[in-house]
Amino acid sequence: MSTSTDLGVHGERIAVSYLTDRGFRVLDRNWRCREGELDIVARDGDALVFCEVKTRRGVGYGHPVEAVTRTKQRRLRTLAQRWLAAHDEHAPELRFDVVGVLVRPSRPALVTHLRAAFP
Repeated sequence: MSTSTDLGVHGERIAVSYLTDRGFRVLDRNWRCREGELDIVARDGDALVFCEVKTRRGVGYGHPVEAVTRTKQRRLRTLAQRWLAAHDEHAPELRFDVVGVLVRPSRPALVTHLRAAFP
């Protein structure tokens, strides 16, 4: 992985595998609108899940999940509203999850999944 973009793409692949192995059904990846991008939109049972993925090579700047600030949370809520307006999906529960992927040399990545990470 030569760039941060490559690292992010790698982390998202790991996150998708992690989620699908746990029964999530991915509906959308890297959905974009003018306000930004949603990494993963998935179903977890009856819940519609908007999932932010953060990937890092180390914890020198904190754990990957710590990168989802209040500002980012507000943006994700707006993006979720835009996604819902553009798709015919309904769910009794909407949820925001965060998946942190810590890529380690010569070892498997560490995945941290925060379900309902913020309201």
